[in-house]
Amino acid sequence: MQIDPLTSGYPAPDAVLGACPATGVVVSYAPAEGYNPSSHECVTRVKLAGKVAALKGCSFGGEFDGHAAYTGALYYVPSRTIVGCDAAAALGIRSEDDLFGGVVPYAFAATKTITHPLVERRAHAPRGWSHEFPEAVRHAVLEGYAAFTADDAVRAGARLLALGAVRVKPALALGGRGQTIVNGLAELKAAIAQIDPLELARCGVAIEQNLSDVSTFSVGQVRIAELVATYYGIQSLAIDNRGEEVYGGSSLMVARGGFDAVLALDMTVDMRRAVMHAQTYDTAAHACFPGFFASRRNYDIVQGRDAAGALRCGVLEQSWRVGGASGAEVAALERFRADPALHAVRAWCVEVYGDSEPPPEATVYFRGVDEKVDRITKYTMVEPYAYA
Repeated sequence: MQIDPLTSGYPAPDAVLGACPATGVVVSYAPAEGYNPSSHECVTRVKLAGKVAALKGCSFGGEFDGHAAYTGALYYVPSRTIVGCDAAAALGIRSEDDLFGGVVPYAFAATKTITHPLVERRAHAPRGWSHEFPEAVRHAVLEGYAAFTADDAVRAGARLLALGAVRVKPALALGGRGQTIVNGLAELKAAIAQIDPLELARCGVAIEQNLSDVSTFSVGQVRIAELVATYYGIQSLAIDNRGEEVYGGSSLMVARGGFDAVLALDMTVDMRRAVMHAQTYDTAAHACFPGFFASRRNYDIVQGRDAAGALRCGVLEQSWRVGGASGAEVAALERFRADPALHAVRAWCVEVYGDSEPPPEATVYFRGVDEKVDRITKYTMVEPYAYA
C-alpha cells in the first residue's frame, strides 16, 4: 500500500520546521501481519510512520511493498523487534539510523525472558543465551527465573512459591495478556502446560514473584535523526470490551537528550529509582548482546509489595519496537523539532474502549471498531512541562 503524504492528512516533509531535504523513504513494516485497515495496531503504526517521515524530512511510502521500486534508502517502522543481524542487513538495516525500533541477534533476546537467570546454570537455554545479563541486572529486577522447558519452569516456579504467589509470563504475551498468577504447584503445572512447546523452546517463559498494590512506570529513550529524547512516566489501566484489565495509556515527562537530561527533571524518589533501574537494564543489554541496537527503547518498571509486605521495585521487561507509548514519544519529538529551545514537555497517550469522544486538541490515531478488541479510541496530547 503506497500512501501519498500530500493527500493522506500527514504533514509534508517540508512543512516541519528544521526538516532536511528528503533523502529516503519511511515505510511501515509488518511482514507477518501485513496491513489491515480494521486493525487499530496497523492503522496506528502507519500513521506513526507518516509522522516519523515528516520528522526525518523523508518521503512516506506507506506499508512496505517488497515488489516496489523505492527511490531512496528505506527507513523502517517495524511492528516487531527485528530478529537476526543478517535478516536486518538484508533489509538495509545496519544501525539505529535505519529504523524506529530495534534489532536483536536471537529471538529470545527480544522478550522478557532475558530478565532472569536460569534455575541453574546448566539448565537448557537456546543458542546465544547470556548468563552475564541477569547477573548484571539482578539488583534492578524482581526475584524470578527464565525457563525453556516445562520441567525447568516447574522447578523454577516451585522454588519461587516458597516466597508467595508466582506470576507465569509467556515470553510472547503482550500488554499483560496471557499471564497467570499461581498459588500452588498444581496451578503452576497447569499454567505451564498451556504454553506451546515450540514457543517455550524458542523464547521461553519468565517465572516471577507476584506483587500487590502495584504501580507500573515507563522509562525510555527514542532517537529519530538528530533528535533524542528520554522520558519517565506512569502507565494507566483500562477495562477492555471483554471486561479485562489491560494497558490504558501512559503519561510521560520527556526531556530533550539522554538519561542525564531526564534525571535532571523533578521526580519522586520512587520514580528516580525506576529511571536508574531502566538505565542499568539498558546498559547491560548493549554490553551482553553483541549485535543489539535500537532507536526506540522502552522499559516497564513495577513497584509493589511482595508476600511479606516488603516494597519491591524492578524492571519487568523491555520493548525495542513500536509500543503503546510511541504516539506520545513522537509527539514530544515534534515539539522539540518545532522549538529548538524547548527542553522538556509532558506527553501522554490514551487507549479507551467502548464509545469515547477524544478532546478536540488531541491527535487521534484510531477511532473505530478493531477486528480483535471491538470499539477502541487511541489518541495523544502534549502540553508544556511547566503545566505538569
